[in-house]
Amino acid sequence: MLNRQQENLEWNPRSECEVQPHDQPASEPKKLKHFFGPATFYCVETICCPCGVVEAWAKFAKAESESNILAFMNKVYPTKESRPDYICIDKACKVLKHMAAQGHWDEWSETTQLIVDTYHYGTHLTTDVVCRTWCNPAPTDGSAPNLVIKATASDGSTYYKGAFNTQVNLILISMILIT
Repeated sequence: MLNRQQENLEWNPRSECEVQPHDQPASEPKKLKHFFGPATFYCVETICCPCGVVEAWAKFAKAESESNILAFMNKVYPTKESRPDYICIDKACKVLKHMAAQGHWDEWSETTQLIVDTYHYGTHLTTDVVCRTWCNPAPTDGSAPNLVIKATASDGSTYYKGAFNTQVNLILISMILIT
């Protein structure tokens, strides 16, 4: 079970942090009955389908590191047959670099392409060749016809646009799968 902020559950009471008014003496600290309680987690990582259905989730205790993400992906997709065509995640280029450094990219590259969601892609460095070449969510070179489609503007001209809204669930999810 996960606690919401400022939620006090009977089995896990949290003491509120007392704010000391400016230039006032400190109040007496509260005495704790015990120091036992459930662990807290850094984040909950979810894998969702494009329709928004959660396929899997995991709690990451200390960090949303590339190694934790890869371990989660390997647990959810243990075989090549179970892997999706695309995995969209804000840290796709970092996960890809980690996979390559650890020798896992060869097995994943046969089935899956990692892409960065469009919101975070704009904040990634333009000098990051790996990110721009391999994790682009909307390449216009024809390399990912499932991600980019031609559309017609009101004036009759054609333009390229993303086939999927990779930003739609960013508040709730960390990975989006596109198959």
